[in-house]
Amino acid sequence: MDKTDWQHEFADVTGISLHYVRQGHGRPLVLLHGWPEFWYTWHKIIPGLSTAFDVIAPDLRGFGQSEKPDAPADKAYTLDCHLTDFLCLLDALGLEKVGIVSHDIGATIAHSFARQFPDRVDGLCFFNIPYAGIGARQIAPENFNEIWYQGFHQQKWAAELIGSSRETVRIYLKNLLAHWAQDPNVFDDDLEVWVDNFLQPGNLQGGFNWYAAFHPLRLAMMKGEAPPVPSIDTPTCVRWGADEPFLKVEYADKLDEYFSNLDFKPVPNAGHFVHYQRPSYSEQEIKHFFGSL
Repeated sequence: MDKTDWQHEFADVTGISLHYVRQGHGRPLVLLHGWPEFWYTWHKIIPGLSTAFDVIAPDLRGFGQSEKPDAPADKAYTLDCHLTDFLCLLDALGLEKVGIVSHDIGATIAHSFARQFPDRVDGLCFFNIPYAGIGARQIAPENFNEIWYQGFHQQKWAAELIGSSRETVRIYLKNLLAHWAQDPNVFDDDLEVWVDNFLQPGNLQGGFNWYAAFHPLRLAMMKGEAPPVPSIDTPTCVRWGADEPFLKVEYADKLDEYFSNLDFKPVPNAGHFVHYQRPSYSEQEIKHFFGSL
């Protein structure tokens, strides 16, 4: 891990402890990570953002240094659990309204939170966003081999298998990160940090629990049976990696049906991890978007 003097803190929310890193001063900006990630996925852009914002980067429940409740996924790792965690975290920090930057799992939490609690959010910035408008396209024949991991993560033995040694964790993460980034070397400098993180007790299963808990809603979305949701009026910025292999940029075509105040751009030379692969660009876009509100 780099030599930055990161400020680590913990908050008690909904009976569990959430870890977060907090840097800077000014307008509060919360960064929500995805899979296979934890707060450190933002480390390239936190220093720059902290010159203009009060940056808070939590580990979601089950991830990083946050607590992993010992309970079935469908009881303790649901979307509602994550939404309650986030609401309680804002309350614990005394934050009435925040900007949210998010990715992947964090993006699902962010747009769901903005829909339920619009008065607590003043802006949304997404990098590659899962949303209901993707529908059944995610399981189209040409995409089928890209989403295998979603079923694999729900197997009761998956964490035991992947976590059987440091080498198996490294093989699994290296191949996911390299393939999804569309750059086989972009995570090389930090790969051992990722391996260290997911070797911590419970971290693999904690991340896998999201997929088990979210499975019913994912199926409903794929079947076109997800309940209709109102459009979000909060100002929204979406930057989507043009080289994303499974959450494809063409899936952005229905975003304007779900976000009424939308600023969308594809990002060339970037895959799933725009914020990590193109940090200078990402920092600039975040500052410009929130600075314009």
